[in-house]
Amino acid sequence: MPRVVVTGLGIISALGLGAKTNWECLSQGRSGIRPIQSVDTAALKFKSGAEVQGFAPERYFPGSSADILDRFAQFALLAAREAVTDSALMINPELGGRTAVITGSCLGGQNTQDTGFVELYREGRSRIHPMSIPRTMANAGASHISMEFGIRGPVFTVSTACSSGNHAIGQAFHMVRSGMVDAAITGGSEAPFSFGLLKAWEAMRVISPDTCRPFSKDRQGMVLGEGGAMLVLESLEHARDRGANIYGEIVGFGMSSDAGHITKPSPEGAAAAMNRAMEDARISPQQIGYINAHGTGTPVNDPTETAAIKLAFGPHGKELSVSSTKSMHGHALGAAGALEAVATVLAVREGVLPPTANYREADPECDLDVVPNTAKRQHVEFALSNSFAFGGLNAVLAFRRYSG
Repeated sequence: MPRVVVTGLGIISALGLGAKTNWECLSQGRSGIRPIQSVDTAALKFKSGAEVQGFAPERYFPGSSADILDRFAQFALLAAREAVTDSALMINPELGGRTAVITGSCLGGQNTQDTGFVELYREGRSRIHPMSIPRTMANAGASHISMEFGIRGPVFTVSTACSSGNHAIGQAFHMVRSGMVDAAITGGSEAPFSFGLLKAWEAMRVISPDTCRPFSKDRQGMVLGEGGAMLVLESLEHARDRGANIYGEIVGFGMSSDAGHITKPSPEGAAAAMNRAMEDARISPQQIGYINAHGTGTPVNDPTETAAIKLAFGPHGKELSVSSTKSMHGHALGAAGALEAVATVLAVREGVLPPTANYREADPECDLDVVPNTAKRQHVEFALSNSFAFGGLNAVLAFRRYSG
């Protein structure tokens, strides 16, 4: 089968704009979690989030163009612009018909929807924004990427809660590997900081009152994040023919469903997805050196993921390096897998494994090497990136260091 490589990266998150800036923060263990600024938190029980700081849409979307894009779609388009520029991919009409755009989003235009409800129900207005429907639809990011770059191949959005980004990237990977397309722009974006949604998360009782401490015994929950990340995927032949810079390879993708509880994860389901990713990549568990964990920092998720890793890897699980970058960029829901895919690609390429930040106390139920607080220099040939969603939907990507 054709090999699939990553030739472009783009990202915007609480750590900043650009893959280089984000990687510097991740490799140095610097967290983007701060007091929430965009929403009045007086009526909220939590005050912290991983927001994109100082974002001014008019700088990137002049005139009226910003008015037709919800914040989540702005993030998607910005990340795609950087990824395409980074890849130096020239999308002419011929290649445009042989390129896909597959994105993930859990919420779509949440800010637009929340604003519309306030105007309609609280303020009693008779009309809301005329572009509310195209702003709220989850595929808006994918559609605007398609229009900006003239991409006429398969274009769609996957919505599988917190696994959306990984499911999108996995679908794009399979399309390129099968020969359906020569290239794909893929990833995810999310903008969850609206008052209504924050109250809904508050009701779930899974949000930390201070910061995100994955795998630490004193963890108290997750911290919401926002942003977008996109990758340009190409067949190795296509990338070589044009002399592209290659960051790494995607070699496998595994999916599973717990078929169990709507919010409580299953170690068996997560382990099945990891095993299927390795089977798809035709590698053994012993070849994996690093896992970018789902690692939300909730009391339930982290020991469940630890148990899943032990099921999938046996004794080798204790030898793996496992870290959660959500400790720095927050849990960006449908964008989480995309942010973490970029982190995993760069970790494998650079031989630097980002740490689990904010870690304070070992937990016997999470007895893995979680790379606490300080990055680890380690050559890794293969790595996994885990995403496990409410609804029991699991998606795992397998990456390989590119060596020609």
